[in-house]
Amino acid sequence: MSTRFDAIIIGTGQAGPALAARLSATGMRVAIIERKLFGGTCVNTGCIPTKTLVASAYAAHLVCRAAEYGVTVGGPISVDMKRVKARKDEISGRSNRNVEKWMRGLENGTVYQGHARFESPRTVRVNGDLLEGDKIFINVGGRALVPPMPGLDQVPYLTNSSMMEVDYLPEHLVIIGGSYVGLEFGQMYRRFGAEVTIVEKGPRLIQREDEDVSHAVQEILENDGVNLRLNAECMTARKRGDRIAVGLDCASGDREVEGSHLLLAVGRRPNTDDLGLDRAGVETDARGYVKVDDQLRTNVHGIWALGDCNGRGAFTHTSYNDFEIVAADLLDNDPRKVSDRIATYGLFIDPPLGRAGMTEAEVRQSGRNALVATRPMTRVGRAVEKGETQGFMKAIVDAETKEILGAAILGVTGDEVIHSLLDVMYAKAPYTVITRAVHIHPTVSELVPTMLGELRPLTPVL
Repeated sequence: MSTRFDAIIIGTGQAGPALAARLSATGMRVAIIERKLFGGTCVNTGCIPTKTLVASAYAAHLVCRAAEYGVTVGGPISVDMKRVKARKDEISGRSNRNVEKWMRGLENGTVYQGHARFESPRTVRVNGDLLEGDKIFINVGGRALVPPMPGLDQVPYLTNSSMMEVDYLPEHLVIIGGSYVGLEFGQMYRRFGAEVTIVEKGPRLIQREDEDVSHAVQEILENDGVNLRLNAECMTARKRGDRIAVGLDCASGDREVEGSHLLLAVGRRPNTDDLGLDRAGVETDARGYVKVDDQLRTNVHGIWALGDCNGRGAFTHTSYNDFEIVAADLLDNDPRKVSDRIATYGLFIDPPLGRAGMTEAEVRQSGRNALVATRPMTRVGRAVEKGETQGFMKAIVDAETKEILGAAILGVTGDEVIHSLLDVMYAKAPYTVITRAVHIHPTVSELVPTMLGELRPLTPVL
């Protein structure tokens, strides 16, 4: 016998709880299913704990530079990794508990803990309970991808999730993957005091970014003492005593790096392989992501997919926007769409990267007549005053419409400053709205109008 609900939400990542609250507030009976940790990736193994660790690493780095600011620190600098982890656990745990309390306190909500599997397009079984719902929302998130790397099954390794349990300083952390997760962990553990080597199969870091951004990020990491091994086309792993040897070239075998610990940071995969989606008739793509339309509906009427499992964003902010789209469509008679949002995200190394819209490479590929402006952070007063002048700002504008097509701000507070351009992009307003604005001095944002006042033609690549 089944228990009937108006809506069933599988997973309590960023989109799920807010949607549960909206639906239950209308009087709908809502079942909320959580397999393990309330709050999903962001709260437990992603944004909140990692940025807490980044903050501790920044503090350690700043103390080491204290003399540059005329500050004398007595005695040798040391990092207590157990206290670093305890701080992270307290902040992350508080968010986890708040999400659970919120869900259990919903007037029309019922929480089930266990793994959910579809038995039909309208029924889901959790442990021994069969739940039936008119509307079902899949919000199961994703997990670290473990690549088919020769020898990997013979060595211990860490992922972004298991790194959350580390309360010690690895002697030499080898990280496979030169993109966002790998770079953030690499810099933070180098600042904690570990030797760090990042291994990337491509010719440069974060290859989705423009080359100037990639090269500037590489310089930032190298200045921190992070070792980089690029062009590692064929990787292998093997035990060497109590250490781990990572081979970088299958052909010659003479290129390798040896470390005490190995972290895999090569991407994510959706948690859709054990949901019984075939019983519901829900379609997925070749990588396991649930196929959805512009309003997050699957091919099965009454079933939606939100968050990382639909492959349409993979960020906390896009997951929350998924909730907003679904809620607006169902409850507000406001047909919002995924295609309306502008790609934006951050890389939270220090200094951070804020990105919005198209890259320079994408603009060139589009064939648009465009203008570009750049400004090094060495010419930003606030960055000079803080002694943090690494990076640069860049914006690209459509020469005809004057609309901002994309921007990258790599530098102090770049992850915040990017929003001053992003909001104008959403308004589809010309860049002159910014150039005619009066910004506060001394800030990083005050130089955005100055930069845009120095636009020049985006010349073709020869």
